[in-house]
Amino acid sequence: MHHGGGKQAGGSETQLWVRPEPFTLGVLPLPPHPKLGLHYLKKISVYAKTKGKQGFPRLSYAVWKHVACNKLQLSEDLAWVYFETYDLLSHPSGEDRSEQEGVTPGRKSVETFKFLLFLYIQQSNKISLRDSSLVTGEEWPTRSRSPSPDPDGRTSHGPKGLDEQNHLLFVINHLDEMMGLLVEPDQYGDGVHDQLLSIEAVQALGFVIEGSSNGKLVKPVHTIAMQHGVQQQSGYSKISQSFSFRSLQTWVRKHLGANLFGITACIATGRRLSWTKPIEQDGRTESSPGKRGRVATNAHIASKQNKVLILSQVCKQTVSQSSEVVSEAHIKIHRCHFSFIYLLSPLRSVSIEKCKHTTVVLGPVATCINVVGCEHTTIIAVCRRISVSSSTLCTFHTLTPSQPLVFGGNDSLTFGPYHTHYPQLESHMTQVGLGTESNFWDQPLALGPDSQEVPVFEIMNPRDFYVFVTPFDMEGDTKEIPGGLPEEYERALHHRERDVKRWQRTVKEAGLSKEQKKQFQSIVEAKFQAWLAETGNKRQLDGLVPSSPTHRAAMDSPR
Repeated sequence: MHHGGGKQAGGSETQLWVRPEPFTLGVLPLPPHPKLGLHYLKKISVYAKTKGKQGFPRLSYAVWKHVACNKLQLSEDLAWVYFETYDLLSHPSGEDRSEQEGVTPGRKSVETFKFLLFLYIQQSNKISLRDSSLVTGEEWPTRSRSPSPDPDGRTSHGPKGLDEQNHLLFVINHLDEMMGLLVEPDQYGDGVHDQLLSIEAVQALGFVIEGSSNGKLVKPVHTIAMQHGVQQQSGYSKISQSFSFRSLQTWVRKHLGANLFGITACIATGRRLSWTKPIEQDGRTESSPGKRGRVATNAHIASKQNKVLILSQVCKQTVSQSSEVVSEAHIKIHRCHFSFIYLLSPLRSVSIEKCKHTTVVLGPVATCINVVGCEHTTIIAVCRRISVSSSTLCTFHTLTPSQPLVFGGNDSLTFGPYHTHYPQLESHMTQVGLGTESNFWDQPLALGPDSQEVPVFEIMNPRDFYVFVTPFDMEGDTKEIPGGLPEEYERALHHRERDVKRWQRTVKEAGLSKEQKKQFQSIVEAKFQAWLAETGNKRQLDGLVPSSPTHRAAMDSPR
């Protein structure tokens, strides 16, 4: 595969790559709609141009809804999800977001050219939702890609290619059509290679492609293409303030290659971190040092928009962090088993793939949490959106202004209210632009091909509800669950508390002798220890014992 690069004036080297966010967060895990191909998208572009300011250069939701539902035969729910997903990606930061919250859907608008590209790349997902290949199972970090062990020692085999390699191939193979979408609608014709692209059109191409001219500072593709010394190769003309279609495409193809700050690069050259702590139980270590999970980051070289943190194959361990390394990073949690993971910082996005019997507690997530191929996993988070695919027996406690998306291949999912807090939670929520005004945790939207079959999710019964205590001392002002609990869940907690007090009063009034009290206490203690062992909570408690001053500092002094 070509990896791009080329010397320009002054000795700088241009490298372009595919932006991961539009693909990893923006492409819905649905069979691509047959009418989201080039032919129909060009028709949408022409139609948008006829709607004046409602259609071009920004497309209003009202116009898109009309086109999507009446021309493309999309459901209204799916039309909104596409629109909302693009809007979410185009305003990932808290500052951008605060202006958007509260705007009614009918008054929202998106950049027409970029939205058309967003719809076009939905074609990149052509995998069966019921197939295990939905999750790309790179066996990090071994280059030989040998199978990774499951907790019981068995090896598991899965597809070995990396998502971002597939994204790069998709763009290389479809670049001509993608650029063709960006030609002004009134210039559509047969001689596409002789046409010009406006600066605005190449800015739109930056939704999918970015790069660097020095290996460090990441810039949009149009900024690099307009640099002095690059203009001749990229086909930019100062006189016409436009690009030659043919020259620009040749230049992009020449320099398009691997993402310098992507998952692959992080696996190959990222900094390894010693965060995982083997859990000691009954005087023995459950996970030997040789089986410790792998944690890596590119935080030491990447800007905050490109910061990546990978946790892979964490097994029977506890990870707890709140630090600058985690803050505003793209998180990938992959193949973690029987573990407890606490990442208590504001985060940009989170991907949780192929995890089993694991609890993940997250700081506020500015964009999406994507859960794919998980079993018996609990996710606790404030997030802009959460989506679930190919997962079984998973529980989600969320505070979210978007409906949770339930795609194909799921079974026995449970959605409950957000039920924890930590001292800096509300400060972190403000940082990513999330509040408590809108909360749709209990309104999941089923969009998978099997969504009309037997329901695959349920709302948690209040009788099964307990609050979750995040067990760390940190500085901060949050002392309760943001927004509180729904009334029926609050009531269930009060009833349980009343039952406990009644039981305590019964014991107190039983008139037990000192010896009987001692015997009774030992029975209760034995039952409690048995319950801790059966539920896995003993492992969790053992894993929370700080192993070193460094580990304690990571939680005591969050940034």
